[in-house]
Amino acid sequence: MTGENRTCQEGEAVTETSTHHVLDRMITGYWVSQAIYAAAKFGIADHLKNGPRSIDELAKLSSANPDALYRLLRALASVGIFEEVESRHFSLTPLAEPLQSDVPGSKRALALMSGDEQFRAWTEIEYSIRTGEIAFDRVFGKPIFDYLGEHPEKARIFDAAMVGIHGREANAILNAYDFSQIDVVADIGGGNGSQISELLRQRASIRGILFDLPHVIERARVTINASNLTDRCQLVGGNFFESVPSGADIYMMRHIIHDWHEDKALTILRNCHKAMPSNGKLLVVESVIPQGNEPFGGKFLDLVMLLIPGGKERTENEYRELFRKAGFELTRVIPTETEVSIIEAVKV
Repeated sequence: MTGENRTCQEGEAVTETSTHHVLDRMITGYWVSQAIYAAAKFGIADHLKNGPRSIDELAKLSSANPDALYRLLRALASVGIFEEVESRHFSLTPLAEPLQSDVPGSKRALALMSGDEQFRAWTEIEYSIRTGEIAFDRVFGKPIFDYLGEHPEKARIFDAAMVGIHGREANAILNAYDFSQIDVVADIGGGNGSQISELLRQRASIRGILFDLPHVIERARVTINASNLTDRCQLVGGNFFESVPSGADIYMMRHIIHDWHEDKALTILRNCHKAMPSNGKLLVVESVIPQGNEPFGGKFLDLVMLLIPGGKERTENEYRELFRKAGFELTRVIPTETEVSIIEAVKV
């Protein structure tokens, strides 16, 4: 009996220790994310793209303190980001390679954005949970999209971060939805044009309309020109709270509606409703929150929406009701090979 009790007690101790260790890692998770931010800020992965370097070389290239930089990279190497290949010499690892600026799917901009303005907004999560108000506005004194409009370099980082986060979605959308009978697609709030560019590249018969704020359209012009799509993609500057262009068969919005609370989301949807032909279709690409306790990235993205732009991720029923109020009927939710779904609706 005593032996059995001791075994049970030891087992409980192991379980408790493991649970506490997991929770400790979760609580201190920002240690890693902020260390990654620092490495991205100093461009360490770019400095290592041609092979290992000594900490003194890296410190000189990045204008950093050698000892402090060594401590940073030693810590990151312990979680697989960079590797100390010999004493005080570091190289890239598979986890560090995406922190380079010029690789496909680069995560450097995401690290910079997440570690700077977004991290500062997260420090005010208590304020947002207590009041329901937007933490970003409290920290920076203005909404995020106004802030980006006034800080072009931050806006470029934001654009690149969105490509890094959502880059895989463009092909996933094209694989999941049949665009074969479509003549014109309007990408509403299309940002830097990455989505519409991929659509037009893969569907040569389609023409596009890219619509966003005027200063965003100027940034997108670079993408459209570089893709040799100027003759097939009309660039239109405006404000979707006022109106959107007419003339498209499909009105597509990717990660737009989730940025806004209900009143503003309805304004955008109703403006699309006015511009669409009677047989047009609305495609809203978002994370659709499932029921239950299963892990789903959109549940934490929902907190980002609360803290930063002031919007929310929604369930299928919440989208159905939102569409109904705007004059649409939700016809189907089409999953993709990524976490986002295509929420299709028609006018009623």
